[in-house]
Amino acid sequence: MTPLELWGGVECTHVRIGDAYRDQLAETGHDARIGDVDAMASIGIKAVRYPILWEKVAPQSPDELDFSWHDSRLARLREHGIRVIAGLVHHGSGPRYTHLLEPDFSALLARFAGRVARRYPWIDAWTPINEPLTTARFAYLYGAWHPHRKDRGACLRAVVNQAVAIAEAMTAIRKVRPDAQLIATEDVGKTFATERLAYQADHENHRRWLVFDLLTGRVGADHYYYRDLIDQGVSPAVLDHLRAGHAAPDLLGFDHYLTSERFLDDRLARYPGVEPGGNGRDCYVDVEAVRIARLRRDLGPAKRLRELWDRYHVPIAITEAHHSCTREEQVRWFHEMWTAAEAARRSGIDVRAVTLWAMFGLVDWRSLLTRRDGVYDVGVFDVRGDSPRPTLLAKAASALGSGKRFDHPLLDLPGWWKRPGRCLSRPRFATLPRNCTNARPILITGATGTLGQAFGRICAHRGLAHVLTGRGDLDIRDPGSIAAAINRHRPWAVVNAAGFVRPGAAEAKADECFRVNATGPELLARACKSHGIPLVTFSSDLVFDGTLGRSYVESDRPAPRCAYGRSKAEAEARLSAVGGDVLIIRTSAFFGPWDRYNFLFNTIAQLKRSEEVVASDRTIVSPTYVPDLVHAALDLLLDEETGLWHLTNRGAVSWFDLAREVAAAARLPVSRIHSDDAAVGADTSLASARAQLLRPLDGALRECLESPMLRA
Repeated sequence: MTPLELWGGVECTHVRIGDAYRDQLAETGHDARIGDVDAMASIGIKAVRYPILWEKVAPQSPDELDFSWHDSRLARLREHGIRVIAGLVHHGSGPRYTHLLEPDFSALLARFAGRVARRYPWIDAWTPINEPLTTARFAYLYGAWHPHRKDRGACLRAVVNQAVAIAEAMTAIRKVRPDAQLIATEDVGKTFATERLAYQADHENHRRWLVFDLLTGRVGADHYYYRDLIDQGVSPAVLDHLRAGHAAPDLLGFDHYLTSERFLDDRLARYPGVEPGGNGRDCYVDVEAVRIARLRRDLGPAKRLRELWDRYHVPIAITEAHHSCTREEQVRWFHEMWTAAEAARRSGIDVRAVTLWAMFGLVDWRSLLTRRDGVYDVGVFDVRGDSPRPTLLAKAASALGSGKRFDHPLLDLPGWWKRPGRCLSRPRFATLPRNCTNARPILITGATGTLGQAFGRICAHRGLAHVLTGRGDLDIRDPGSIAAAINRHRPWAVVNAAGFVRPGAAEAKADECFRVNATGPELLARACKSHGIPLVTFSSDLVFDGTLGRSYVESDRPAPRCAYGRSKAEAEARLSAVGGDVLIIRTSAFFGPWDRYNFLFNTIAQLKRSEEVVASDRTIVSPTYVPDLVHAALDLLLDEETGLWHLTNRGAVSWFDLAREVAAAARLPVSRIHSDDAAVGADTSLASARAQLLRPLDGALRECLESPMLRA
């Protein structure tokens, strides 16, 4: 048996919403980075689902085609020996001169497909239309995409019209390349339901096969949907044409997500936070099936792969494997998909490949592209810097794709979809299971501090085994205490969240400040280096004097003006001398939802007591939302990043302006906020030359102000 192959996919949706288009190639920046091709090659993918999109090549006229962008990318893919699976329509409705229900849609697509094949006759694998049923549902049943209809009949006609277009496109392609393969893709996730809604689940579970049934010539008079299609205006002659098997796939593309399997429940009171929907007959909620405890044995990619194989006995590739979540959950999900594929192969199912989808991430898919929030979800590579940065997912996939075993402590625990707390009947965080004592932990110092507490809370939420230590368990000033703690807990990484955190008291307690902030991290770094484990530790914007006249980046030379800043600068120098896998994170001006020791809470508390607030309008900082900081720090740790990083929320602001923003957002009197005329001017705001990983400040402020502690 040939080895399971690692494939890649570029999120390339080009969908019309209203009268405007969303272009994921542009929004992720892939269209401007030809080096992305080299990045894909670096992890060893054998094939890539790559866009040659109709809307991009011929947007204005079927006779005006521009292949210049594609020529260079496809040539480089060919140089790397990466097989191209050409995609022509990806969740789109075609250029403006046609649409999915246009009578000439299939003829126009076939004409375009033939021209693409003549341009690139070496391409032997094609996906003329990606996920036809999913596209039809979002455009014609749910109204999310153009033409924004909610018409079941139109949805069904759009599915059939796309199947015809696929058949005609492949006919045109095979006139150029007779051995061209059709790789047809669809999400065939299963629907479950309460007894009352069994009829709706049955309807959806027949519908999930409709695209593949049409393409394989199965929709005859005895098909579940045949009479329905005829009643909705589909010509019997069209179905007879498809019955001839002109569009029979050579390989079935299995797209599967954690949201693919659904549960329908008419007992609305059980889901107070879920917006109900319905079908005109019953009102019900539609939720992820992984959140229903009793379904756990019926779910997962292995079950759905078996169903697909038993129905068609056509070779399968998992053509989209992606999870827009935290880094460890992305890796856990991909590992589960790969493991399911290998298990399926051992059981006799012909699974050829697993595809890393969204190689360079995606934008605004949380709203199905209907809002322009600019929310970026990281893919195999993080593209928020100057060049794509490989994440842990890239390393995991590269190992599995080359036939190696991938072992990482994060795999000691299950993904959130298998952890306690995921179920909607018992809503709470999907936290760590009780039997996780054998999981390799992250050791965290500073149990009583804001940062240490936040790391403990977020590690629990993310399903990362951890040990949160106080000074009694681990004194970072004592080499013996450090060694004992590492030997006792056997961590795979250390996060140093301990520190002398009172800059104003540092001058009077300089010796203590330096022991905690400089000597402590140095001792930790030496111990971690000797055990071969990474260390994350934190520095401050106060290593700078604030006279540069712009925000500081990682390469700027420290020039502290206070004892606290000198202690942090000294720590950076010592850690550099020690070497090893050390990640130093400079940050600034914490605020967060879980403690009362921050500027936001103090400002709100004073204003609620009708007190005056005095803040400097000459001191510029980069306020940092603690949850965002911790999540980003954990991601960088998992990605095996080292060296110096600046992590702050995007946006520099004075303390005075920050106080006014907080007061206005909390609907408290801005007039009680006054500038501190005696304050010394300094701009210690931070930016990053590596990548700006944290979201803009205004979004973080809004979230923080919604926290119970600040609203109380």
